[in-house]
Amino acid sequence: MKLSDEQTRKLIPYIIDATGLKPFQVEHTVELLTEGATVPFIARYRKEHTGALDEVQIRTVEEQFTYFCELEERKISVLKTIEEQGKLTPELRDRIENSRQKTEVEDLYLPYKPKRRTKATIARERGLEPLADIIASQNVTTGTPEEVAYPFIDQEKEIPDAAAALEGAGHILAERLSDDADARAMVRRLTKEQGVMTSRVAAASKERVTKFEMYYDYQEPFKSVPSHRILAMRRGEKEEILYLTIIAPVEQVLAGLKFRQILRESIFIALLEGVAEDAYKRLIAPSIEVELRLEGKDRADEAAIQVFARNLRELLLAPPAGGTRVLGIDPGFRTGSKVAAVDATGRFLEHVTVYPHIGEGRIPQAKQDLLKLIDGHAIEMVAVGNGTAGREMEIFVKETLAAAGRQLPVVSVSEAGASIYSASDIAREEFPDLDLTVRGAISIARRLQDPLGELVKVDPKSIGVGQYQHDVHQGMLKKALDAVVESCVNYVGVDLNTASSALLSYVSGVGPSLARSITRYRDENGSFATRMSLLKVPRFGAKAFEQAAGFLRIREGKQLLDNTAVHPERYRLVEAMAADLGVTLKQLVADASLINRIDLKRYVTESAGLPTLTDIIEELKKPGRDPRSQFQTAYFRDDIREISDLKEGMILQGVVTNVTAFGAFVDIGVHQDGLVHISHLARRYVKDPGDAVRAGQVVTVKVLSADAQRKRISLSIKEAVAAGVAN
Repeated sequence: MKLSDEQTRKLIPYIIDATGLKPFQVEHTVELLTEGATVPFIARYRKEHTGALDEVQIRTVEEQFTYFCELEERKISVLKTIEEQGKLTPELRDRIENSRQKTEVEDLYLPYKPKRRTKATIARERGLEPLADIIASQNVTTGTPEEVAYPFIDQEKEIPDAAAALEGAGHILAERLSDDADARAMVRRLTKEQGVMTSRVAAASKERVTKFEMYYDYQEPFKSVPSHRILAMRRGEKEEILYLTIIAPVEQVLAGLKFRQILRESIFIALLEGVAEDAYKRLIAPSIEVELRLEGKDRADEAAIQVFARNLRELLLAPPAGGTRVLGIDPGFRTGSKVAAVDATGRFLEHVTVYPHIGEGRIPQAKQDLLKLIDGHAIEMVAVGNGTAGREMEIFVKETLAAAGRQLPVVSVSEAGASIYSASDIAREEFPDLDLTVRGAISIARRLQDPLGELVKVDPKSIGVGQYQHDVHQGMLKKALDAVVESCVNYVGVDLNTASSALLSYVSGVGPSLARSITRYRDENGSFATRMSLLKVPRFGAKAFEQAAGFLRIREGKQLLDNTAVHPERYRLVEAMAADLGVTLKQLVADASLINRIDLKRYVTESAGLPTLTDIIEELKKPGRDPRSQFQTAYFRDDIREISDLKEGMILQGVVTNVTAFGAFVDIGVHQDGLVHISHLARRYVKDPGDAVRAGQVVTVKVLSADAQRKRISLSIKEAVAAGVAN
């Protein structure tokens, strides 16, 4: 269902309140989003419209807009259903229409929602609703409840005595209280604020030793349980090792419910107190606990997904080695190591399989084959996958090169997700005649050249840089990770004439279908000479061009600005700047002193303000620049190959492979990542590990302990720094 313009405008104040942004920022951002503009495009090329909101702020507006659109659609459905029942009062309509929470709308709808057959339903069928109304009115001050209930005794309706009548009426009143939106809100608030999440070991697992032992008898205030503990406990429950529950402040909750039930002195006080307890224990408490557990799960999912997204961003934006000829090695023991050579553009050249780890007799041939590929293709760097046999292969390559008098960098490269890529449709399309493992070696080589260009071919979830990635909401995870990939691709920019279809698909306004059209057109017609020639691609219209053009690069093309992030809609503006200085565009781009003479205020218009003009100047100063940092690699000690080689106090180099809520994992070249606990990340106090380190960062660590049997390594960056080693 698509909302009308009037309905959309109604949501603007909600989004303003939720985000704290200025009205014009929200209004213009929503307008651009509804027109089909992408987040990267809005952030980069519509700064005047949004007041220079960044991608995070724009995505927040987008998320809130989506939430309130869904809420508005739900309100329309709920109002229609209640109205069809003839029960929609002006007061109820007003409350629903002005609600800003899905939970509140569902609470208000609950009394009118079709129910399964309940105790209250049966009591109504037996004619006990009038008795429930008498009790609820609390107007009877003399006599006994049994005397009031006596007229409702009916053997045919299975109401044998007054006690049965009062019990049935109590069920009706309990359901009414359970359906009361304000009562539920009160219980929810108290349980959320003061409830305690508990974890107990299941009876069948009491004597078992598991990774969930710390949760065998555990409790913590619900509102402060961190993401990773919620997900860990839920996994333990799923594996039937733990039993979880949320303990509410029952006395306060019941006091609140009784206060709502008992309006005045009457003969029904004791009965109504019992109704409140029954409503809470039988109906409200189980429902609220389910809600809050789901809310806790959503909160934990969101935090875990943020960690995953941040790690993925750092990995995708890892510094590229650039246009160098690389030998990629997918290491293995028994099946051998697959070795593939690629040229400076990533084009596959040749491959061979070597067997240096299954007997001395195969080593000479392995060395010969390795050097033949290196010399035959003028290889400049060697990339070795960090999986099984990775360290052994890395040392073998280094020793072979040293013995032959060659000096080449040998770099350990993460092969996370490489096997997924090797078996994918993209890999089969690229290399239909090659074995899976050879495709993996090519991918490892290309990852060294350009991590972003190669990793976009892999499902982000398969890269393995998060925590509990299989436990979180998969739809939310995919959406968040796709947004990260889109952001990174557009931040770096894409070479239109060399990019794969997978990489092009993440460019603003393109998508998989248009990406295939672009590469097909390029294959049939040759390289693109200008950005404008994109309009010749079938189905690539003006809107797609507007969204995509600024993020695509053409190196050494006819138009100098095609190799910059300057959008084609601003070419005339730049040409005017050059003309006003009395120089050509080529002279302007080549001379920073000329660029510094430009008076930006002369060129300010309503659509091109100082933010846009400043971006243009920065691009002119460094046309075609790569915004990623300089390439750097860690050097593992050759004498450290296994956990058993580690000694307490050793100072080693490593690479951060994963940042979690409780610390960071670091690869130090021993087949098992070590953990730097959050308390050992920095000499200062760190609340968020992401404030201290990032995935892919080269760090120096001190070994605190190493347990080969349990495969646990404890490391410290803080103590390495204290020892005088820079990070």
